[in-house]
Amino acid sequence: MTVVTVGVHIVDILARPVEHIPEGQDTVLVDQIRLTAAGAAAGTAVDLVKLGNDVITMGAVGDDELADFLLMVLAKHGVDTSCLRRRTGEATAASILPIRPDGGRPSFHVPGANLSVVPADLDAGVLRRARGVHLGGMDVTFGLGDPGFFALLDEIRAGGAVVTMDLLSEMPDLLGMARAFLPHVDYVLPNESQARLMTGAADAEEAARALLADGPRGVLVTLGEEGSLVVTGDAAERVPALKTDVVDTTGCGDAYCAGFLTGLLHGEDVLAAARWGTAAAARVATGLGSDAGLTDLDSTLRMLA
Repeated sequence: MTVVTVGVHIVDILARPVEHIPEGQDTVLVDQIRLTAAGAAAGTAVDLVKLGNDVITMGAVGDDELADFLLMVLAKHGVDTSCLRRRTGEATAASILPIRPDGGRPSFHVPGANLSVVPADLDAGVLRRARGVHLGGMDVTFGLGDPGFFALLDEIRAGGAVVTMDLLSEMPDLLGMARAFLPHVDYVLPNESQARLMTGAADAEEAARALLADGPRGVLVTLGEEGSLVVTGDAAERVPALKTDVVDTTGCGDAYCAGFLTGLLHGEDVLAAARWGTAAAARVATGLGSDAGLTDLDSTLRMLA
């Protein structure tokens, strides 16, 4: 099943465990350092491939060594990067993530070429042939907030494709602009902080219902260790997280999106697809990086048995 991911592409440099940032030029020994393909489009693309989908990714990277690495890693995982644009003179987005012993992490981030993505960078023909389209980080790739792209999304949905959207930042101004996409997508999957910042709501359910009023078929708010909240026109239901030994929470949201969209493409209803997303997120949390622990669909679904 062909899926296209559109949006943010990042190289993550992760180290664990990190309990503090040393002063001066002190050195701290850690157990593991890893570089991965990440971001709400690239990380989700890798997870979608692992779950059995054929994936093409679209967006922009720089013309630097980080771009060479990112393209290599994506191709190694089986992601088609032929539609990924390289920007001369621009940097590839990257993050440095010191992972705390409890799996949480701050980040140091360079947004790079992601900020320059515009509709002209996308292959409309490829998008029209997709069964699923995932928009990853539309609050950061704000150049895609264009009436022409909205019309294309409406056309894709009318043709039977499913369109999902995830977010990246926690900046109110950017998240507010991302609300313009909601009438043109089927499902939006923010975390609780993003949902509340977008709406000014007091809690996750109030925020989800406000976002639902903007036009999507469903809103799925991820709640970390508390699971997720699935809100549609029919109901609001909680999906509990699966118990697992958490190593790193990086990329759990991307994995949730990948599992959810895969479930929909397999004919599952929204609540069952959310459980697929929950299982994928739990697998990723067991290792370092946005794709760690996730290997295939069968082993992921066994977590739900």
